[in-house]
Amino acid sequence: MDRSMVMTTEARAPEERASLDRALEAAKNLFDRVRADVRGRDEVIELVLIALLSDGHVLLEDFPGSGKTTLAKALGEAIDDPRDPAEKHGIESFRRIQFTPDLLPSDVTGTTIFEPKTGSFVFRTGPVFAHVVLADEINRTSPKVQAAMLEAMAEKQVTVDNHTRALDDLFFVIATQNPLDLAGTYPLPVAQLDRFLFKVRMTHIEREAELDVLRSMKERRDRASHALPRVTRDEILAARRAIEDCVIVHPLIHDALVDIARTLRQDRRVIQGVSTRSLVLALPALKSRAMIYRRDFVNAEDLEALLPRVFGHRLELAAGGAETKDVIAEAMAPSVERLARSTLTRTSL
Repeated sequence: MDRSMVMTTEARAPEERASLDRALEAAKNLFDRVRADVRGRDEVIELVLIALLSDGHVLLEDFPGSGKTTLAKALGEAIDDPRDPAEKHGIESFRRIQFTPDLLPSDVTGTTIFEPKTGSFVFRTGPVFAHVVLADEINRTSPKVQAAMLEAMAEKQVTVDNHTRALDDLFFVIATQNPLDLAGTYPLPVAQLDRFLFKVRMTHIEREAELDVLRSMKERRDRASHALPRVTRDEILAARRAIEDCVIVHPLIHDALVDIARTLRQDRRVIQGVSTRSLVLALPALKSRAMIYRRDFVNAEDLEALLPRVFGHRLELAAGGAETKDVIAEAMAPSVERLARSTLTRTSL
């Protein structure tokens, strides 16, 4: 995370400055804690944290052994929930679901069982009842199970035996899929991909980072990261509220988002353009990135960094060899250039 930018303070009430400072502190503590366990993935960690603070979900497309489980587990362990067990309703900090072709929806959401001692039926929660859920190889299970998972992601609830049960407000999914081993898979349709805020393609880490992984094995095995401060569930929820209330989106940003989306839809190389929902989901992500970079307003740099991540998996291109990233970059260029020439601050409103 670049800390070179200074948080603007013009026209900022003291309580708003304090809430943004607390949000920034929570994000920094999460970043430091996860980074201690996951080496060479700073960009991915930052995107995951932006998604968490934006109340979105992330799809990682990666190779086996790239650290996805370690990342998700480290994030789950970095979150503390000091509430009374009765208030948690069976919510765990981290749960992992290994998706397989024979998995059933009840294996994900939970099921109702008969309790002989009481003579009544009791609901046993599934692994989606957690703060952070790793949905490993989500494209290896049937569409029926995928649909159950996507309901949980979209609505933060599950329906079992005609009863709807709410998930925790912090519910956050990191899903993975292997980009090469496609035998026996059920690719996610575009409508389901649209539920993910980001799709991140992970590559192998740099040489120095890989050496650091080898050198730090003992340190990470001894859980040195546990000496770093954790972040409570309530602090993350408060950070979300602070970002929503205190980070400003100039009308020019709205104009740019709509113009870029319309340019993509009109591009002859694009069969299916980005949805309006993707623009709505992009706003809290842009705000979260601005906060992480110590700003209380969204600027052109935020759009340039995040829109390829938000739009990339939502576009469907015609055959012809065009690269998704190039199509998005061309559509973004005029709007980003206009924004770069503008002075976007809180006071400019």
